[in-house]
Amino acid sequence: MPRKPKIVTPEGGWPIGWSATLREFETYLVAEKNLSKNTCTSYLSDLQIVAHWACGRDLGVTELSRDLISEFLAGQRAEAKKTRSLARMASTLRQFLSFLRHEGSTDTGPEAVLTSQRKSFSVPKFLGEAQVESLINAPDTSTPMGVRDRAWIELMYASGLRVSELAGLLALSVYLNEGFLRVTGKGDKERLIPFGQAAEHWIRQWLAIRPSMNPKCDALFVGRTGEPLTRQRLWQLIKAYALKAGIETAKVSPHILRHAFATHLLDHGADLRAVQAMLGHADISTTQIYTHVHQKRLQDSYERMHPRARGAKTE
Repeated sequence: MPRKPKIVTPEGGWPIGWSATLREFETYLVAEKNLSKNTCTSYLSDLQIVAHWACGRDLGVTELSRDLISEFLAGQRAEAKKTRSLARMASTLRQFLSFLRHEGSTDTGPEAVLTSQRKSFSVPKFLGEAQVESLINAPDTSTPMGVRDRAWIELMYASGLRVSELAGLLALSVYLNEGFLRVTGKGDKERLIPFGQAAEHWIRQWLAIRPSMNPKCDALFVGRTGEPLTRQRLWQLIKAYALKAGIETAKVSPHILRHAFATHLLDHGADLRAVQAMLGHADISTTQIYTHVHQKRLQDSYERMHPRARGAKTE
């Protein structure tokens, strides 16, 4: 059972109804919505900002109205909060108001959250296929640790795993003969992801070496002491290999391999829904950010290569 995020009560206490309602909402997120710990923490963190704001106005939970919510969001914008943060706050409020209405606490629902701010996105950094190839080839595979690192880099690029998912991946969750792995992602949702022959080859090489590390756990990738590789260690390793491969280290992280996985699949004609399923995105709009990378590259290629792309005169 995941540990619940702590609700921090301000000095002087919450306005009437806030403390109990926040705890009920917390239980709803964990027990009924089955959301991940990080998502629950984000929602509750946002709501505590709302509650502190309400505290200064002596407003109870049931007193939230369209006008008050608009006033609150306007105040957040005036504090120069990032557009993405504002969009998340609006989403949190919609979830909370939907919960309150469902519980019969208020008639104010999610439609009361009005925002003129369009959610912005930043196009992910990505590596070209040649750069990924250089990164994959950077480990010294004449050493046990080099074989291990070649295996996990191959697997990340082949499957689009999150770094936390890779760190927690169990050896028994990889089905080499079938060419897929089973992983538990955000919200404890399980998914199956295929991977190719290159990743299979190097995982087999690593599995032949792994017992010599005297593993103290079931994790697929372990260090010299037999302990699982941590997220921090994976970050350190990939930065070191980027430097060795002559790639700007600021552009490289374990997550960049996930971006490369999605972008390169789309470049080669993969279906967006299939990429969504493999990445484990609940909402396809999250996956669609990669189509902006893909479309920009197509446009750049068109404008560079097509004889009538720029200012061509027609007769």
